[in-house]
Amino acid sequence: MFKKYRYLLAAYIQNFLYYFIRAYSSTFRLRVENEKPWMTYMQNGGRILLCCWHQQFFSAIRYFKNYAVYNPALMISKSKDGEIIAKIAEKTGWHTIRGSSSRDGGSALRGMIAHLEKSGFAGHVVDGPRGPAGVVKAGVVKLAQATGAYVVPFYISADRAWYFNSWDRFMLPKPFSRVTLRYGEMLDMTSGEREEDFERQRIRLQEIMLSGLHR
Repeated sequence: MFKKYRYLLAAYIQNFLYYFIRAYSSTFRLRVENEKPWMTYMQNGGRILLCCWHQQFFSAIRYFKNYAVYNPALMISKSKDGEIIAKIAEKTGWHTIRGSSSRDGGSALRGMIAHLEKSGFAGHVVDGPRGPAGVVKAGVVKLAQATGAYVVPFYISADRAWYFNSWDRFMLPKPFSRVTLRYGEMLDMTSGEREEDFERQRIRLQEIMLSGLHR
């Protein structure tokens, strides 16, 4: 009986958070930039891997429901917080694959590769779920090299926002703020098979994305 009530409470919290996020995000005066190039490429059969910093994913949740028709995938950790985030992502229309660099990362990566090869579309948080902030982990490059997907970084900025005292300085735009979702250029991460080539691609992506990280 206790397990049943615990399950019902968890489901209630997940539903509440999902609708709260949608309602809260609807107050943003959202502007989207540079979406067309990668969308056109994907719609013509190419594979796309969107990526962002953990600091900024919240602001994209509501808008990313528009991509549900493409059956995108997202890797989320097996932590308790990850369970809540996974349920919200699934309600948004994203297929979740559970695992992270610290727990079941290999099987999760294989699941992401298989899904990306099939659907042609996925997302990835490059420094999550534990950081350190500003350091791109290896998973995004492995995904791109295994599937031939182009990596497209995206960044969130807001004219008014709160920054939490967390490892990533998590950003929460204030209600009715002007929020910009900006996509970067399509990046080819597939060249090179040696370990030093792999690391060069990881550093290259990190240097590109650091310009969009709010310090």
